[in-house]
Amino acid sequence: MTRAGRFDHKDARTTGGPGRAEGVIERHSIDVVPDSERHGRAVSQFTLWLGANLQITAIVTGALAVVFGGDVVWSLVGLVAGNLLGGAVMALHSAQGPRLGLPQMIQSRAQFGVRGAAVPLFLVILMYIGFFASGSVLAGQATARLVHADDTTGIVAFAALTAVMAAIGYRVIHALGRVASAVCAVAFVFLGIRLLDRVDVGALLADAHFSLPMFLLAMSLSASWQLAFGPYVADYSRYLPRTTSARATFWWTLSGSALGSQWSMTLGVLVAASAGERFLDDQVGYVVSLGGAGVVASLLYFVIALGKLTINVLNTYGGFISMVTGISGFRGQRTLSPRGRAAYIAAIMVAGTVLALAGKDSFLVSFKDFLLFLLTFFTPWSAINLVDYYLISRERYDIPALFDPHGRYGAWRWGALIVYAVGVLAQLPFLATSFYTGPLVAPLGGSDVSWIVGLAVPATLYWLLARSDRPAEDPGPGQETATPGVAAAATSLPGDS
Repeated sequence: MTRAGRFDHKDARTTGGPGRAEGVIERHSIDVVPDSERHGRAVSQFTLWLGANLQITAIVTGALAVVFGGDVVWSLVGLVAGNLLGGAVMALHSAQGPRLGLPQMIQSRAQFGVRGAAVPLFLVILMYIGFFASGSVLAGQATARLVHADDTTGIVAFAALTAVMAAIGYRVIHALGRVASAVCAVAFVFLGIRLLDRVDVGALLADAHFSLPMFLLAMSLSASWQLAFGPYVADYSRYLPRTTSARATFWWTLSGSALGSQWSMTLGVLVAASAGERFLDDQVGYVVSLGGAGVVASLLYFVIALGKLTINVLNTYGGFISMVTGISGFRGQRTLSPRGRAAYIAAIMVAGTVLALAGKDSFLVSFKDFLLFLLTFFTPWSAINLVDYYLISRERYDIPALFDPHGRYGAWRWGALIVYAVGVLAQLPFLATSFYTGPLVAPLGGSDVSWIVGLAVPATLYWLLARSDRPAEDPGPGQETATPGVAAAATSLPGDS
């Protein structure tokens, strides 16, 4: 690649050359996707993120708002608010993919340095493994009952299938999203109808009692669900043509993710409010029992496994890309062999499966704490990345310098790393989990507002730091110019792709 960001003849040979389409098995990892291999439309983000959110873990997340003391009405309102706010932040990351043609986390090198990006990357990898494990617990239960095996066998079999699909890569991931969005939508409509037959909705809605701590808990649960997708999203929009509208990418991503998660979480709220201990004892079994027995039950177990397969493939794929990104900052690696790709994916699968088997008996409480604790580390990263991309760099990065520790962005950007650490620490007084509660939680009535602090503090500090510390981007002759920003996307509708 030249300094201007265009592919020369050598690069064309290593990426397949102009006009050669990407095969079914993906060959790219952290390298730039050349324009000759870009394809698709922004609407693909809707089906992918709808399918990824119509799943059992999102149902459990919504249920947690009631399990820990909320009522139906204000839990639903809080979940909607969190899904929209967190989803908007997540969708801003998605809009970066077509512009740069790069995975999400390698962009962190522009803020933290080529090697300094390993700090948030390490935490992202832990997140991927944690989500892989939590998803495998529920999917393993569904798989086991579908094939009449024990939960351990179901977890292992599900993990192996996940790894195979992640190894195939981008195209099969989007195909899986299209299938899952259609199949799971039909199944969730059916489950909703069956649930409404069993539940006295009027009585549940009449028992509304606003509690600020419970409202903020619901909001935090759904916001953390959405914000945790931030390190994922550009991975799955980076193959879109460079001319793809940033507004379309933003709105299709937000609408798919927010609609899918709120749909699932609403089912979770109603199930938890009406079933109580019966749901807590066996989340998968109870949801399936809503549909019936026999063939219908088998189909619903398949749907649950399909929904979890979609998101767990994203976890495995994103985890391997993040591992490559972190290690390559020290090794100078830009491409990855098929054998290396398989090794990274296997590492994610093994680590996630071991964690799933170890924690399968205490899933519900552990998952709630895991979700809330994620906010502590990923809201500061998200704030820094978005401020840098949209406000400081104006949607332009010196892409070759992202791979050069001696280039514009350097090896370590200590100012950004300090801001990141301050952003994490600033949340601790406001954080409420079962293993740690900050000193300012009680004065706020038990409310956890740490994620709001985690967005505001590092965003402000990084903006002040970068204005004086960061040289203006100089893309040089021939480098692409910035496309219109998506800051106005909040007032636009998805109309072009």
